Amino acid sequence: MAETWLPTARHVPSPNHGPRPPGVQPWLVVLHSISLPPGHYGGPHIEQLFTNTLDWDAHPYFQSIRGLEVSAHFLIRRDGELVQFVACERRAWHAGRSSWQGHDNCNDYSIGIELEGLEGTAFADAQYPALAALLATLRAHLPTLRAVAGHEHIAPGRKADPGPGFDWARLIRLTGWPAAWFASTAPAAPTSG
Repeated sequence: MAETWLPTARHVPSPNHGPRPPGVQPWLVVLHSISLPPGHYGGPHIEQLFTNTLDWDAHPYFQSIRGLEVSAHFLIRRDGELVQFVACERRAWHAGRSSWQGHDNCNDYSIGIELEGLEGTAFADAQYPALAALLATLRAHLPTLRAVAGHEHIAPGRKADPGPGFDWARLIRLTGWPAAWFASTAPAAPTSG
């Protein structure tokens, strides 16, 4: 099977991936939020983290994540730009210790999508249609997809992203998918600043 690299994405291959378990097809999408350093947008640091090229001494925060080897399949920047790091058939390293609907190790059966943002703050308007378009494309290539959850839902108490600034109701409207496929149907909480 040819690996799925979407032509609509900018490709930045990450070395941080592996094979899925035999016979396992992705059926879950996990949404995350990321900014490096936290609250800073638009720089090269996310891509550097996912490609193991981050200068750990470039910012004091980076010492707290020094040596981390992680990835996601996709990143959606604040302006809606789509970046792909790992082919969809491969197992990206985004979920960590996790469980969804009685199934542990979410990396085995999920697609990880990072949204450039910070949990608790609002996401950019351009990210929602970009995410909805990506989900539609993924579903066309991977008809097994049938659930969308946040990192906060698959690792409660350990992770809090994408957080209350993410508008689940808006995403559901844009996708037209059944609300039952989503871990939350809540609109984004008002944020200050």
